[in-house]
Amino acid sequence: MQGVFITGTNTNVGKTYIGVLLARYLTNNNITVVPRKPIESGCEIVGDELIPADAVALKQAAEYRGDLSEVCPFRFEPPISPVRAAHLANKVLTTDQLVNICMQGSEHGFLLVEGAGGFYSPLAEDGLNADLAMALQLPVLLVAHDELGVINQVLLNVEAMKMRGLTLAGVVLNTLENNKHAQMDNAADLRHMLDCPVFSLDYSPDQNTELPADLMEGILPQHARRKLTRLASAS
Repeated sequence: MQGVFITGTNTNVGKTYIGVLLARYLTNNNITVVPRKPIESGCEIVGDELIPADAVALKQAAEYRGDLSEVCPFRFEPPISPVRAAHLANKVLTTDQLVNICMQGSEHGFLLVEGAGGFYSPLAEDGLNADLAMALQLPVLLVAHDELGVINQVLLNVEAMKMRGLTLAGVVLNTLENNKHAQMDNAADLRHMLDCPVFSLDYSPDQNTELPADLMEGILPQHARRKLTRLASAS
């Protein structure tokens, strides 16, 4: 199975933003993307339906033709942890359920799964985001807010992933605000400490940016990289 599991050091660090950039890039290069965000809280009520904004963004970026319910079947209104939101809705979700949702249709393309919250955030009654990542056995892309203190956060997360035997595709430091100290270079510091690729995205108020080519190289399976090379040569 080819794909990637996107997680973060925390909530609101830009996981969906990175996922959208990745899905858009692959789709624009004729690689079919199967987006999955199996559970999302903080959904807006529109009419009689809960709309999962993150899942909608991933679906649109991937130009996914399936139903939104395939991307995100479990939706909750309160902007709290998915497990707590599920409890309030009298639902009990298991890691196996989430795995099955992610796997359905995954044979048809590149499986892009986004977790909810941070790597150790509760995701189901019996598991964390970490447990879903382990069950799927996809390379993990770790997203973090590029700020003071992020080195500690990233190193803790990377250590947790290594303890679980997961493959780390890379770390993306996402600059969420235009106030980063000019002398701070967390990406350079982390590259000296980690044996995985570390990337830094500059602040973009219009969110109009592209992921580094080296990041694509690390995430894509070999046959997909060959496909992109052929497309680039033909253009």
